[in-house]
Amino acid sequence: MQVIIERINELSKKQRSIGLEEWERAEQEALRQEYLTYIREQVKDTLSRAQTTQDSPIQ
Repeated sequence: MQVIIERINELSKKQRSIGLEEWERAEQEALRQEYLTYIREQVKDTLSRAQTTQDSPIQ
């Protein structure tokens, strides 16, 4: 995943400085989607393992 993040950052810097070619924009979008999918799965996994507790009323 670190390689994907580094490439996303490289493309982002290039986009801000000189712009991207069409194939680079497509690569950037594909990498971002892959990253978002990974993050969503991590959140789902974390939430599926979370346990809730019922607090007793404060007296």
